[in-house]
Amino acid sequence: MKLKLLPLVLLLFILSVCRTASAQNKIVVFQSDFGLKDGAVSAMKGVAMGVSTDLKLYDLSHEIPAYNIWEASYRLLQTVTYYPKGTVFVSVVDPGVGTERKSVVLKTKSGHYIVSPDNGTLTLVAESLGIEAVREIDEAVNRRKDSGKSYTFHGRDVYAFTAARLAAGVISFEQVGKQLPNQVVLISYQKALLESGKIKGNIPVLDVQYGNIWTNIGAELLGQLGIKYGDLIHIAVYHLDKKVYEGTMPYSATFGAVDQGKPLAYLNSLLELSFAINRGNFAAEHRIESGNEWTVEVKLIEKR
Repeated sequence: MKLKLLPLVLLLFILSVCRTASAQNKIVVFQSDFGLKDGAVSAMKGVAMGVSTDLKLYDLSHEIPAYNIWEASYRLLQTVTYYPKGTVFVSVVDPGVGTERKSVVLKTKSGHYIVSPDNGTLTLVAESLGIEAVREIDEAVNRRKDSGKSYTFHGRDVYAFTAARLAAGVISFEQVGKQLPNQVVLISYQKALLESGKIKGNIPVLDVQYGNIWTNIGAELLGQLGIKYGDLIHIAVYHLDKKVYEGTMPYSATFGAVDQGKPLAYLNSLLELSFAINRGNFAAEHRIESGNEWTVEVKLIEKR
């Protein structure tokens, strides 16, 4: 009887291993506010490679401004869905490292995994991609060996290690730790909406290389307001409800639609409304920044 059961038990074990391995794709993508001036990022990658040399390691960004949880949240939103299902992301912007904030792995409904402190970093991917499940990292199992006395580098000792184990199929998602309610810490911000003939939205981030202003206002909302290329629009920018800029500009398909040095509105690569000065720096010239405290209002002034 025992001999007859052996092939069935073996088959079930193989199927279990295959399900675990197939859930991930051996890709790990790192994000942090560490910069690249020292060995912190390299140490995280070294820990990951110590788990499995078959892993493929990539960088999202390590130039998130120090402690800027909001921007970490946005950069995940900007990037996650361009990687294949099963990719594991590590995001370490963690001013509360060593405190009571939870260390978690979020599985999105799109099938991506984000390893991060639950401190607001997961706000935008949770809202945009949906939460399939959240698990708290069990550090008794998923922590680098002999690192228990270190309280200030969870990116290396907990997050990179857990992400690598998950991506390599050493552990399943269920083995990360106990399941939590399907909710994460959320940062409040102005969601894009059409109200009383104008669109309100947030300035989540700047196009830092060029100083363009990116909003969370999608093309669909512009269409609902009847805005088309060539129309003139009025914008007002607020920081903590204080107006810091207002002006008018054409809504254009390309930067070249206006003369050099002139402002324009356009759709960025995420098909969201943005503002620029052709070959200039809109943010610097008007002292505009980004984050959950920055808002914008848009209304149509003149049809083409």
